[in-house]
Amino acid sequence: MNPILEQFQKLGIIPVVVIDDAKDAVPLAKALCEGGLPVAEVTFRTDAAEEAIRLMSEAYPEMLVGAGTVLTTEQVDRAVAAGSKFIVSPGLNPKVVKYCQEKNVPITPGTARPTDIEMALELGLDVVKFFPAEQNGGLAMIKAMAAPYTKVKFMPTGGINAKNLKSYLDFDKIIACGGSWMVPKDLVAAGDFEAIKNLTREAVNTMLGFELRHIGINANSEEEADGVAGSFEKLFGFTKKVGGSSVFAGTAIEVMKAPYLGANGHIAIGTNYIERAVYHMELQGFEFDPETAKYKNGKLVAIYLKGELGGFAVHLVQK
Repeated sequence: MNPILEQFQKLGIIPVVVIDDAKDAVPLAKALCEGGLPVAEVTFRTDAAEEAIRLMSEAYPEMLVGAGTVLTTEQVDRAVAAGSKFIVSPGLNPKVVKYCQEKNVPITPGTARPTDIEMALELGLDVVKFFPAEQNGGLAMIKAMAAPYTKVKFMPTGGINAKNLKSYLDFDKIIACGGSWMVPKDLVAAGDFEAIKNLTREAVNTMLGFELRHIGINANSEEEADGVAGSFEKLFGFTKKVGGSSVFAGTAIEVMKAPYLGANGHIAIGTNYIERAVYHMELQGFEFDPETAKYKNGKLVAIYLKGELGGFAVHLVQK
């Protein structure tokens, strides 16, 4: 998979933005980056799109800024000259795809039926856009097409929102979803970029689905751990369960038989997609301890952040 598409997979959500006035480009880019999504597919159907891509790319060079709704090779040239790092098209035009490939520019063309997929395979593509997603049968249609075309992955766009995002991303043939619900045109027009930042952060948090799974308490011995867990059982009815290195009281309290990470213990936070969560948290400057990573069937299922919060180590766990 192309490196930029690999970043798409880690990000999970690709904001699709319409910019009518180039003056909105930089504050919009700032809102997306601060909201946790340093990426934008700028639709190339407005007069301001080309200049918007240039301004966003110059102000935030680390951001993945690309052009969407690209229909011609001439638009490809203009978008790339403006700083576009990727191209997205609503349909599959072999001429445009081949032109991008010749210029080594990642392109994700739109598909909606098996014939489109076969054409994409013939062109050497392994990731396609599915558009418009909901109007073309949504997730059910993607799953039906993925069955015979096992090496193809999809980026659905069109009708994706906070309510159906997780159902799409749970399917392992989907690398990311394109959507505009965090960048509504009325907020852009009103210049309310603080609201856009908040909607973007909300979209990321909805996707990652963070929730408290359990609190770990450090005890100095197996006997002490058993006693603490037993007290929780007596007080609150949390059934005690003895494990190899700890004693659980229900599912919310874990008492370690010997001190582990954290001065006082640890806090486990569950997430829908642990690898995406790690990527997003690293974008914010947090660091993880790779020596604490645990894997199951080759997939990451748990990992600790470096350092402590309030005397507690914190780790992510895959739901």
